[in-house]
Amino acid sequence: MKKKKIRLYFLELFGLLLALLWLSPFYLMIVNAFKTKREIFSDVLGLPQKLTTENFANAFVELDFLKSLINSILISGISVVIIILFSSMAGYALARNKSKLSGFIFFLFVGAMLIPFQSVMIPLVSIFGQAEMLNQVGLIFMYLGFGSSLSLFLYHGAMTGISISLDEAAIIDGANKFQVFWFIIFPLLKPISVTVGILNVIWIWNDFLLPSLVLGEESAATIPLKMFLFFGQYTKQWHLALAGLTIAIIPVIIAYFFAQKQIIKGVSEGAVK
Repeated sequence: MKKKKIRLYFLELFGLLLALLWLSPFYLMIVNAFKTKREIFSDVLGLPQKLTTENFANAFVELDFLKSLINSILISGISVVIIILFSSMAGYALARNKSKLSGFIFFLFVGAMLIPFQSVMIPLVSIFGQAEMLNQVGLIFMYLGFGSSLSLFLYHGAMTGISISLDEAAIIDGANKFQVFWFIIFPLLKPISVTVGILNVIWIWNDFLLPSLVLGEESAATIPLKMFLFFGQYTKQWHLALAGLTIAIIPVIIAYFFAQKQIIKGVSEGAVK
């Protein structure tokens, strides 16, 4: 019993140290967001001598925060919905079709995950530029292409746990293939859909490189693109950047607060399946 208590004590201590390590960037961000630029360089770790909210007001204006937030929400939301719909339908079709062609197509999608974005970056932007699709629509289309491989892989794996007898029973009752998928299969994929949504939202919301190449108009910029304005060639406005980052994570925290039960349930059920 004593050995178990000692082991449990060390595990709790180790978990506490990991938690402090994980929370340290948030501490530095929030604490320094209330400091002046001079105070940040004089004492990074210490608490602010005098709380100032001017950084937040200036960062809010510089970021054009409401417009940038709307752009990020629209691009992330539409991209994730399209990825979920197309990947789930493709995963269902490939999982139910046992031909060699479907297996080959599936392995092509899996192999595409190994291709780094940097290797296709220049030709991709060139092709979309010739098609005049270097805009938000083109960006969403690119996210569909880059996000489909992993999403399809997850859906294909989840489909192996759903019996084909459900399809046969629905077809006997008069349902067509689309009705079988939409009304029978897709509701059963809810846990994996939540997992796919979380993974893609985190990636798309925080993405900087692809929007910087595709979105030429400043009015269409997302929050990560706007944050780059605080880092110039000769000066870095850390006080505004940290305040902007603090403002930027608030919508994510609010969204997680309202959806935390669904997220935890989806991830846990998806892991069990």
